[in-house]
Amino acid sequence: MTRPGWYLDETTHAGPEHLEPEYVAGYDRKSAFDPAPDLQVLRGLGLGAGSTLIDVGAGTGTFSLAAAPYCKRVIALDPSPAMVEVLVAKARKLNVTNVEVVNLGILEYERSGELVDFVYSKNALHHLPDFWKAIALGRIAAFMKPGGVFRLRDLVYSFDPKDAAKVFEAWLSGVTSDPAAGWTRPELETHIRGEFSTYSWLLEPMLTRAGFEIRDLEYAESKVFAAYTCVVQPQMRVMAGEVTA
Repeated sequence: MTRPGWYLDETTHAGPEHLEPEYVAGYDRKSAFDPAPDLQVLRGLGLGAGSTLIDVGAGTGTFSLAAAPYCKRVIALDPSPAMVEVLVAKARKLNVTNVEVVNLGILEYERSGELVDFVYSKNALHHLPDFWKAIALGRIAAFMKPGGVFRLRDLVYSFDPKDAAKVFEAWLSGVTSDPAAGWTRPELETHIRGEFSTYSWLLEPMLTRAGFEIRDLEYAESKVFAAYTCVVQPQMRVMAGEVTA
């Protein structure tokens, strides 16, 4: 699709480290992500043998590959060539054939075929400024069947701005000092300064305006992570669809 000149290039917002093969090679160990709880949520809401799921910001494919045995089709989107290369290699090694890997972000991806049943996204939207988050959420809603389920997990701030220093210090004081074992204080300070995690009280109206009803939400005790289970409400779609010049 031809985009206007002002349209965002998601690859440039993916985080420079996510484009580096050396960093990506150690990503799974660093992230220590267990997909089982989110997969259990989606399976409890009907994810099954006839379902199509889009994984937005699939990274190295941990969730996509865990979901594949329970789905008809998984579409794994990621703008990082290095991440996609690892994902493809893992799928090949596991002989997984129902995961379609697409080297694009949600702002560029064009759906082919029917509307999908489920969308999952973990730690992808925080790479986008709020203006683009709203557009991304509208596009996600437009790809989904009425009643489709969107599971979103990300760094989301459930505190007032005046409490930022206290919340961040409590969070950062407990993180690892080993960059191979997790994200260190300097890495997370870089995230706070330079990436686009937003407040829960800004993100939640974006979800509603895009056409989602928030059925369940979880704020982490740290107040810097949140998870949402949302359902598409077609009559509420006021932002879904394509952006035109």
